[in-house]
Amino acid sequence: MNEGGDLSQRALVLAPSGRDAAIAAAILQEAGVPALVCETLDSLRARLDEGAGLAVVVEEALRDRDLSGLAAWIEAQPSWSDFPFVVLTQRGGSVERNPAARRLSETLGNVGFLERPFHPTTLVSAVRTALRGRRRQYEARERIEEIRRAEAMLERRVAERTAELESANRQLAEQIGEREKVESALRQAQRLEAVGQLTSGVAHDFNNLLTVILGNVEQMRKRAEDPALIRRLAMMSEASQRGARLTAQMLAFSRQQKLEPRPVDLNDTVKSMRDLLHSTIGGSVRIAAPRLADDLWPAMIDPTQIELVILNLAINARDAMEVGGSLTIATANVTLGEPDTPEAPAPGDYVMVAVTDTGSGMSDDVRARAFEPFFTTKEVGKGSGLGLSQVFGLAKQSGGGVAIDTEVGRGTTIKVFLPRASAAPAEPGVEAEAGPVAHEDHLVVLVVDDDDAVREVTAGLLADLGYDVVEAGSGGAALDLFERHDEIRAVVLDFAMPGMNGADLARELRARRPRVPILFATGYADAEALTGVGDHQIVHKPFGQAELARKLSRSFATG
Repeated sequence: MNEGGDLSQRALVLAPSGRDAAIAAAILQEAGVPALVCETLDSLRARLDEGAGLAVVVEEALRDRDLSGLAAWIEAQPSWSDFPFVVLTQRGGSVERNPAARRLSETLGNVGFLERPFHPTTLVSAVRTALRGRRRQYEARERIEEIRRAEAMLERRVAERTAELESANRQLAEQIGEREKVESALRQAQRLEAVGQLTSGVAHDFNNLLTVILGNVEQMRKRAEDPALIRRLAMMSEASQRGARLTAQMLAFSRQQKLEPRPVDLNDTVKSMRDLLHSTIGGSVRIAAPRLADDLWPAMIDPTQIELVILNLAINARDAMEVGGSLTIATANVTLGEPDTPEAPAPGDYVMVAVTDTGSGMSDDVRARAFEPFFTTKEVGKGSGLGLSQVFGLAKQSGGGVAIDTEVGRGTTIKVFLPRASAAPAEPGVEAEAGPVAHEDHLVVLVVDDDDAVREVTAGLLADLGYDVVEAGSGGAALDLFERHDEIRAVVLDFAMPGMNGADLARELRARRPRVPILFATGYADAEALTGVGDHQIVHKPFGQAELARKLSRSFATG
């Protein structure tokens, strides 16, 4: 297969009659995507050997066809390759009801489906998304090759060095020990990264569920008169809010929440938390006077998040001590060299905040797993195991890191390193909260979400606010409604959707009507994808009617 040049990014189009293939190929060519029509499966198979980025297949071309040739081709691809297919299905069809499409999905794996008739933009977006994924596969392959070359080079150097040090057994033992340390750090980093990806996906789905629960509870509370029912609904609402806080901790570990960093004086932060720490920690342990550095550099951090970090560390320290233990918080300016653990930051200047306890300390096994989410040494029901993982996630996402100094029976110090800010902290002041902006009744809002229940709840909350609502379950359907309804005055759209995601859809909508406000509703979003999007344009799931009203009003005011 040709792995470079235009061939690796061209689209192959297969249709039995050729008409649909020609139309699809023309759409892609006009959009700048090289496309080649294949009239038969054998032709498609041959072109795949020449090189392609994906295949667009009309479902009729799959009926009663032997897919073993394609399956064999996929099976023969290297481990890094996951070749994408886009199947153009009949209107009203589904994968479950379409044997040919289902067979392709089961046989070949990486298959997306697009219902006909489709908007040209939808096809182009789906193809470009698949091509981007294919490019990332090639990039991953190059990285794998680089790692293999680096490993081979490292092995050669180790062999040469070992030969030179045959007469020095002690030095050789030190070399082996260092190598084991690096390999252990690499395994730890890979394990944390894998669990982080898992938790971010769970948080996204969980926030969608909480949005439905909270939205329906809020609607029911408006109509409830029975005090017992009102009390039970309040309990449901509080439980859902606790679930939302749990998902926020999961996103903090996976480094996927959107932060708002600014210069912060950590000495002021520690001082301002004195009363909160005393009330939270209780009287079982003593909180010593903080050791605050003079001339402390400003730290670049989200001020709300760093307070949560210090509180989490203080609670963990309290739980590690018997009655009468002592807890100390300290700050310092530090300059770090090369990191020696996956949790440590890159070399540079950092502002450190450290929490020290006189508790039981950590064994080597506990220390190795301390930052894993859901890992805890506490009794069942006493802790979620997310405190330290949240600290680690926030520090890494902010550009810093963490370190643990511990000794069994003598206590633990957890240090959090935050980037040094180039500007001084802003003077404290009261930031006025923008109130709801009045609007005329019956303004039309387009709600876009692939989750039917979330979409229904959002539409209900907006309808109660006096808006008229039109709904769409996908990016393509939203574009169609947007073009047919000139009266649409705002859009509330889900960020994470299959096919055309919220960012892609927003670009298409703004290209048609730049002044229409767009509000992103998200339970999880890649922070890089939301770069440049103001906080007033984002409402985080799960949300209530008041927050939705305020954010939408601000969107009207600033749009």
